Amino acid sequence: MIISTTRPVAAKISAIGASLALTANQAFAATDAVLEKDDFVGISFWIISMALIAATVFFFLERDRVSPKWKTSLTVSGLVTLVAAVHYFYMRDVWVATGSTPTVFRYIDWLITVPLLMIEFYLILSAITKVPVGVFWRLMIGTLVMLIGGYLGEAGYMAVWPAFIIGMAGWAFILYEIFIGQAGKINAQSAPPSVQSAFNTMRLIVTVGWAIYPLGYFFGYLTGSSPETSANALNIIYNAADVLNKIAFGLIIWTVAVSESEASMKK
Repeated sequence: MIISTTRPVAAKISAIGASLALTANQAFAATDAVLEKDDFVGISFWIISMALIAATVFFFLERDRVSPKWKTSLTVSGLVTLVAAVHYFYMRDVWVATGSTPTVFRYIDWLITVPLLMIEFYLILSAITKVPVGVFWRLMIGTLVMLIGGYLGEAGYMAVWPAFIIGMAGWAFILYEIFIGQAGKINAQSAPPSVQSAFNTMRLIVTVGWAIYPLGYFFGYLTGSSPETSANALNIIYNAADVLNKIAFGLIIWTVAVSESEASMKK
């Protein structure tokens, strides 16, 4: 099924684009700072903020291609990139204006978007079988432990090493659930091949892609580098990770949603 260029679709594009453009303009108007050509951290903020806008429009429009049971998953993917885009508008301005790491904005973003990403595991399994609510809550608990540990260390409320260990424990709990816990077992036993493929790729992102974040934390806080060098490394690494873990994660959901929807229409 191909989306036709109808007035409702055009109106939807216009509404989404206008809303995001307004947010971007308001954020940029808050500072008179100019992005310098050699400010590679600032450039990375700009690139990802634009990529997140494009991904948001794409995910919301692609809801029209999939069957009803997949629409929630694509909506969540669009919400992840939308929330991240708004925060990136402000984070890039903080960086360009002050050269400081926008830690608070980044963790507010993660506190909303990372749980939404975890919900996607629950949603894609729920689209094909009944999933116990315990799977949802275990993923949420692991996510909160991971984020709270990281924030306590980066914001200076706890020594960086203990906070790092707490955050890693939360991440390990998530990996356990999606690989050998109940979520992993449901995927192996009940999911069709296309869903299993998407689930496995999502697990790969959570394993390899999310490893970028502790690497950023390590290079930013645990190597003894100068504050300026640490800030540059931390932000470039975190920005690169967000491109992979927010946009690519959503594209995986979109791929399986379209594939399953088109297969069901042919039956």
